[in-house]
Amino acid sequence: MDPSPPVLWGKVLDQSRCIGCHACSTACKSENEVPLSVNRTYVKAVEVGMFPQVRRSFQVTRCNQCDNPPCVSACPTAAMFRRPDGIVDFDKSACIGCKACIAACPYDAIFINPEDHSAEKCNFCAHRLEVGLEPACVVVCPVEAISVGNLLDPSSRVAQVVARQPTSVRRPEKQTLPKVFYVGAASATLDPLAARRPEGSLYMWSEQPTGPQEVGAGAPAGWNSSANALLAYDVSHRAPWDWRVSLYTWTKGIAAGAYLIPLLLLLAGRVGLSSPLWLWAAPVLGGLFLALTGAILVMDLEHPERFIYIFLRPQWKSWLVRGGVIISLYGLGLGAHFLAALLGATEFLRPLAWVLAPLSILTAVYTAYLFAQAKARDLWQSPLLAPHLLVQAGYLGAAASLLAAALLAPGVVAPLALWLAALGALHLLLVVAETTTPAVSAHAHLAHQEMIQGRFRRWFWAGVALALVSLVAPLLGPWAPALALPALLAVLAHEHAFVQAGQSVPLA
Repeated sequence: MDPSPPVLWGKVLDQSRCIGCHACSTACKSENEVPLSVNRTYVKAVEVGMFPQVRRSFQVTRCNQCDNPPCVSACPTAAMFRRPDGIVDFDKSACIGCKACIAACPYDAIFINPEDHSAEKCNFCAHRLEVGLEPACVVVCPVEAISVGNLLDPSSRVAQVVARQPTSVRRPEKQTLPKVFYVGAASATLDPLAARRPEGSLYMWSEQPTGPQEVGAGAPAGWNSSANALLAYDVSHRAPWDWRVSLYTWTKGIAAGAYLIPLLLLLAGRVGLSSPLWLWAAPVLGGLFLALTGAILVMDLEHPERFIYIFLRPQWKSWLVRGGVIISLYGLGLGAHFLAALLGATEFLRPLAWVLAPLSILTAVYTAYLFAQAKARDLWQSPLLAPHLLVQAGYLGAAASLLAAALLAPGVVAPLALWLAALGALHLLLVVAETTTPAVSAHAHLAHQEMIQGRFRRWFWAGVALALVSLVAPLLGPWAPALALPALLAVLAHEHAFVQAGQSVPLA
């Protein structure tokens, strides 16, 4: 008996036929029981041209079933996975609701179901394909604008269209290898930046999103590239990572720097092995802020009770998993340092430092690789991000240690004030470098503008001002610890602006 022929499912969306009736959207909701306020698929409308030469173009928007899906690599528990037949599917029972898949998707195709709090998206109605039925959207389309078929079968309609007709895919520069192909689609619909947003508060049939986490909310109407393309209808898009992720990068930086800076002072001979800054402040401050980091990360999950899945069923390509292991090992090391100090076994602290030093550095910088997995967000793809996070950890650690030294080791205040000023200056230099280097894409440029001139400018400039204030710490002598708080707040403000502005540009 011949083995079953190989299957690689693909979809063709013929936008030259689409009439914008939204039958596919409603059929999808009915078939898959998709709640209100979220969509597995929807039809975006753009009006192209100027009166009287105007036409309305449509784009059916959904998961692109990538051959190289970034959501799968980012998911820490393999709740998002690619099947052998090419369908990118999901397992809600394994989802912890970390939203990493949403941040990774360049097509804004994944959402958190408000009823079960798990990630979901279009999966080609896999349950129908498995029993020989076509997806619901294909069945109901009145003009047969949607086709699903085996790309490896030359006789299938989808394979023939892809082979013989000009087709387009969305955001090919992301190298995700989409298997959803568009025929006759206007570039103003495929490119999320090509159509300007309407002024006022209304689309054609709906209100524009205006909430604090809404992507594109508050952006100038003409911020996009084409004056002759107007976004007429869209759905609400929300940034997946809110203030808790901004706060987590800050607490994690303090946890890493609170150990690293006293260690550097020890190596430089400015403190001894018996210094309370080294014996007690380093492990206690590091441990407390690391515990706070873990609490924030768990609090940010839609399923906080499932956080243990990161360790029980890890998907090792995910930097959420790798980061979880790093901060867990770092926490164990800090606990060992505290215990050794408590028992008076200080001879173990020096060899322990050889383990904790790289762990503290990794704790500081791994978020750069986590953000790099968010392929959707070009602002976060900077090669300067990892070194900047390390500098920020040192800056935060110097500030936290300066406060501790004011109480425990006044003799170390002067060198810590120098460290604070030097690392603050380096932090500001990296901010200047990141914001003045030519942007790698229009997406990154718009995110920069949103951070510096747009909704998050107050956070950004407050961070710059507070960092500038901290530079005079060496001039204050014993009063230098008074500038530790401005330094801490400087990084918190900058991180909030950076994290939120990175998610402010539309993807679909």
